[in-house]
Amino acid sequence: MEALIASYGDASSDSDSDTALPTTATTELVPISNAQAEIVALPPPPISLLTPPNSIGALDYLQAGQSSRLRSFPHVEGNYALHVYIPVYIPPASKKEIVRFLKRVSSLVSGLHVVDADVPLDILCKDDQKLEQVALGREFHISLGRTVPIRVHQIDSVITMLHQRLQFQKRYWIDFSKWAVFVNDDQTRSFLSIEVVTGGLTEITKQIQSVNEVYKLHNLPEFYKDPRPHISLAWALGDISDSLKRVVEEEIKRPGIGGSVQKRIFTCKFSGIDCRIGNKTYKICKFYDE
Repeated sequence: MEALIASYGDASSDSDSDTALPTTATTELVPISNAQAEIVALPPPPISLLTPPNSIGALDYLQAGQSSRLRSFPHVEGNYALHVYIPVYIPPASKKEIVRFLKRVSSLVSGLHVVDADVPLDILCKDDQKLEQVALGREFHISLGRTVPIRVHQIDSVITMLHQRLQFQKRYWIDFSKWAVFVNDDQTRSFLSIEVVTGGLTEITKQIQSVNEVYKLHNLPEFYKDPRPHISLAWALGDISDSLKRVVEEEIKRPGIGGSVQKRIFTCKFSGIDCRIGNKTYKICKFYDE
């Protein structure tokens, strides 16, 4: 039955639409070997990253029209951007050290911007409070599948199958233990990220496999063969991976910085799985404690 439903999927679509959906809702590259920071191929960032829904116009330094971001794919009527992810919030106790690291990197690498805000990182670094609020005081995402366009008639089927495979998930801890550098497929953007390499990796990998099954049944491209779960904190235009990687490597060697002398940069509990389609967010799973 799932295959029959999924056979109506349209793999040729390559855009999204942010208009209201007809259904209701409940409301990221070429590897470079290094022990601490690596570069790998990732899908383009979520469409919400490219066209952030919330303006930060209240901040004096955000210049109108300064954004250089483009959509991952052209708009086609009837298409919607699909993104399946784990929401992540950085705990307050960990923000000070991360702010310290971002300030060091920003002072040595020009052109970095805050993910989802399009605000230059070096400007934010002049005020620690604003840096912490804008750069870290938001929801981050661990992607469980590529951000892809789907047709309107695929929406109910995708949501139903995701629920079937992921509705019950055991709560677990996620350890973000490694600073990493990524570039997207077309090498138009570089990202400074924190990667999951220990706690939570097994559980997230299984969840990615479940999402892949749903994607496959809808003729959608599956996630990468060897996924590396992570959240991204900053981005820059173009492929500056070499220079950014060198700076990160040097910074993580500094005592008390970057996770080089600690087991993790920060840790948080798994908080569920969300699926965003167009401008609707669906709660996919309920979690339980052992």
